[in-house]
Amino acid sequence: MFRRKLQALDYHNPAGFNCRDETEFRNFIVWLEDQKIRHYKIEERGNLRNIHSSEWPTQYEKYLSDVNCPFIVQDRQESIDWLLGLAVRLEYGDNAAKYQNAKPLNTEVAKSTEPLINLDVANPDFKAGVLALANLLQIQRHDDYLVMLKAIRILVQERLTPEAVAKSNSSKEGLPVALDKHILGFDTGDAVLNDAARILRLLHIEELRELQTKINEAIVAVQAIIADPKTDHRLGKVGR
Repeated sequence: MFRRKLQALDYHNPAGFNCRDETEFRNFIVWLEDQKIRHYKIEERGNLRNIHSSEWPTQYEKYLSDVNCPFIVQDRQESIDWLLGLAVRLEYGDNAAKYQNAKPLNTEVAKSTEPLINLDVANPDFKAGVLALANLLQIQRHDDYLVMLKAIRILVQERLTPEAVAKSNSSKEGLPVALDKHILGFDTGDAVLNDAARILRLLHIEELRELQTKINEAIVAVQAIIADPKTDHRLGKVGR
């Protein structure tokens, strides 16, 4: 969620930044203050730079207050996003002439890798189209139409691409099964009925495996959606 702002600030690892790693997070805050925000004088940054100190969280809390950040220490993602926004504004102010004539780089790549970024989610036609697709594909409705569209995209990519359709239509030739090697657990007193019971049990096991596969696909789809939360500064929280 921070990649674009980190790229704009020339951070050394914008794609791999992990704010949950405490050491990386503290080093990042020091870098942001030293290189971009520069709210403190150089001689005043000692406590913030001492990332191994037990007092560092207190110093970070003071820093957020000093730069008038509206979020608290516990709101880590929100405060990082706010600090990055401040840093970008300051960076632009310091280099306004440089950026006024700058041309966007890799525009075509950005369009292809982020196809949902420029959609007008408030457009009635967009909402109607997403609802129609969701109903057609039997996807659960959601208050956020962009979330529904992402779920539709995931389903289409995983189940409706030419490769996926070809795979699902490919005939599967079964392997011979020795029924007598499968323990039934009970005896009906009739050999034919025993074999029929074994067949039903094997078919049930196959259905359970298919159900588990579908459950795993659903979990992956949900994780793909919730792994990209949106930040709403007005609410002071991350979420949908």
